[in-house]
Amino acid sequence: MKFHVPDMSCGHCAAAIAKTLRAIDPDARVDSDLTSKTVTIMSAQDAATLQAALKEAGYPATLA
Repeated sequence: MKFHVPDMSCGHCAAAIAKTLRAIDPDARVDSDLTSKTVTIMSAQDAATLQAALKEAGYPATLA
């Protein structure tokens, strides 16, 4: 699934997002694209769970 994360602006943001998502799913595959401000996630978790984790980490996101 792909999320648009408008507040993601640098490598630190991308790393923080990946760390947040892997905390709830250690096997998650997280690919960030800073240019389009999107994060593509392959995870066993559902979209709502991942979206809530992103919001709690300070990166509100919407499904792209």
